[in-house]
Amino acid sequence: MADYHDDLRLAHVLADAADAATMDRFKALDLKVETKPDMTPVSEADRAAEELIRGQLKRARPRDSVLGEEYGQEGTGPRRWVIDPIDGTKNYVRGVPVWATLIALMEAGPGGFQPVVGLVSAPALSRRWWAAKDLGAYTGRNLTSASRIHVSKVGELSDASFGYSSLSGWEEQGRLDGFLDLTRACWRTRGYGDFWPYMMVAEGAIDLAAEPELSLWDMAAPAIVVQEAGGTFTGLDGQPGPHSGNAAASNGLLHEELLDYLNRRTPGAE
Repeated sequence: MADYHDDLRLAHVLADAADAATMDRFKALDLKVETKPDMTPVSEADRAAEELIRGQLKRARPRDSVLGEEYGQEGTGPRRWVIDPIDGTKNYVRGVPVWATLIALMEAGPGGFQPVVGLVSAPALSRRWWAAKDLGAYTGRNLTSASRIHVSKVGELSDASFGYSSLSGWEEQGRLDGFLDLTRACWRTRGYGDFWPYMMVAEGAIDLAAEPELSLWDMAAPAIVVQEAGGTFTGLDGQPGPHSGNAAASNGLLHEELLDYLNRRTPGAE
């Protein structure tokens, strides 16, 4: 069985450096923000954090490849680090503390690349979550000050709490009716957004989370944290892992119902 302790320690070192850089510019009045071709914002802090992580990986893991949101793919091989320097950039630039650096290590296998290490660091919330394959999922300030986390045991949708990001993507995909039916069937719903609902699923604070459109760097780290906490992380197509371009996460007990609701298409929608 592969030992990922060293990779997990490195992920924490990378996150420490990124946290220092992003917190230094959080709420800065002179923060520079641009619009990317896909019309999403990118700040100087996004780029600086990714450059910092890439530089440290080049020294510590020169044979590994890197895929990041801001600078794309560099290198090839059976091990790939996947980075989202600031997940929740819109929050970051507005001074909302719900944003995080996502760091994952993926390894090639029979089913393609799959995450084996994942870390989510939200310094403005003073929270961090991490996991490694077959080692469980944890939350805490660092490796020596951590608590193991587990998904909830809620087995009825009427008792479940559901976290999401927004309504617009579900409407654009013709899934809004099913989404709204799900919110009515659940006990409680909240639009926490971005990485946070997946981490709350992992620690059992909520029971369901989903988003209709995501990139690999949004999902690689959250996926293994949820899975190692005993939960289920798939695409809306039910395929396990972070490769479907969208995400559905649950405590496992409610996953089939979650997918059933979110795959109900509005009549006439493409």
